[in-house]
Amino acid sequence: MMAHSKALLVLENFIGGKFVPCSSYINSYDPSTGDVYCRVPDSGKEEVEAAVKAAKDAFPVWASKSPLERSQILNKLADLIEHDLEAFAQAESKDQGKTITFARTVDIPRAVYNFRFFASSVLHHTTECTEMAAVGCMHYTSRTPVGVAGLISPWNLPLYLLTWKIAPAIACGNTVVAKPSEMTSVTAWMMCKLLEKAGVPHGVVNVVFGTGAKAGEALVCHPDVPLISFTGSTLTAQRITEKSAPHCKRLSLELGGKNPAIVFDDADLAQCIPTTLRSSFANQGEICLCTSRIFVQRGIYSEFLKRFVAEAKKWQVGNPSDPTVDVGALISKEHLEKVRSYVKKAQAEGARVLCGEGVDSLALPAGNQKGYFMLPTVIAEVKDESCCMQEEIFGPVTCVVAFDTEEEVIKRANGVRYGLAATVWSSNVGRVHRVAQKLQSGLVWTNCWLVRDLNLPFGGMKASGVGREGAKDSYEFFTEVKTITIKH
Repeated sequence: MMAHSKALLVLENFIGGKFVPCSSYINSYDPSTGDVYCRVPDSGKEEVEAAVKAAKDAFPVWASKSPLERSQILNKLADLIEHDLEAFAQAESKDQGKTITFARTVDIPRAVYNFRFFASSVLHHTTECTEMAAVGCMHYTSRTPVGVAGLISPWNLPLYLLTWKIAPAIACGNTVVAKPSEMTSVTAWMMCKLLEKAGVPHGVVNVVFGTGAKAGEALVCHPDVPLISFTGSTLTAQRITEKSAPHCKRLSLELGGKNPAIVFDDADLAQCIPTTLRSSFANQGEICLCTSRIFVQRGIYSEFLKRFVAEAKKWQVGNPSDPTVDVGALISKEHLEKVRSYVKKAQAEGARVLCGEGVDSLALPAGNQKGYFMLPTVIAEVKDESCCMQEEIFGPVTCVVAFDTEEEVIKRANGVRYGLAATVWSSNVGRVHRVAQKLQSGLVWTNCWLVRDLNLPFGGMKASGVGREGAKDSYEFFTEVKTITIKH
């Protein structure tokens, strides 16, 4: 056993431009085999203290650099990650359980683009100016970086969502202490190896690995971290809000979703069905924007269901490194059990499981028998008040129900505590605009899904979060605004 453990990857914290070993470690598993894959630092107050100090020390010099200088460094970092795209994709797939195809085409290209996007957008912001000629005064605004940004990112899109925070934070002149999920830390550690080569000064980006309860809490409670950006569960966000309150920290919270897809009877099913399969099952359903409630107008309900289930059954589940596979492994044994428990609850309530979990048999390759796999699962005849229709499942499970009228479906779609994303399928332009206006949702896609312009605000309503991210929104979040009045 000892010989085997020697081969494990051992990560180290990245503090002040150096890799620093930790006094204790936790196991991280390969979701596709169930085996321990690497050892991750179990950081706490001490490590966070060192990282915050390094970030604080680096702040004055970094903040005084021009946006153009920072932009050039971000672009260089993007080039270096892109150069190693395949190595990053392999690591992300192995660490998270997602398919190699998804990591290659979505996760890593988007991480690269995050740096390029903010490297560009930071050059194009303008400030405001007004004149009060009657009293001989001119007012103008200036924006300055806030300080040390605490960034906490989740396990579902590890490098993609970590860079979505790091890029705007450092582009605006802040320094950062980042804490990736302890379940998916490898690509963040790999990125740290490239920072010096990209020209990122020591202490500008610090990465502390560990659990939310220890490392995350120490970061959130640190008095010298004025700003926290968090993506994760609503429950954790409530704790972050409570812990931040005494320090009056500014918060950006991107939380869960229970996203509806609304399919009207004039929808183009040839487009709708493949896209809705993707929006239900992409990345094993482990995307906060996935649709897990599909409302179909009664006139086409049975046809939709028949075609949707037939296509869902074609999705291949298996070894994530196999490029023909559509669905990889779920993140952990505990998460798989949680997702399965929702399917059992639905059955106990009298809903029908039409394909997937407990209905079809799952054939896995020999090396993946102990992995955390689950078939795409479609449930029909679920009541709106069921936990399967109210709570975020975050797995390859979607519920399909019928509706009759536009007014009814808007009310039902809005009848959850979340409000992150929604999709509407109809060929009636007036209806599309009408329904999009009435949905309580931060994002509404019509006749498409996950088409993103990073310039525009991203974020949710209700229990789906606080604040928005995007070119202008991230700039406003990661800077302090000051109004200056000059009497002449």
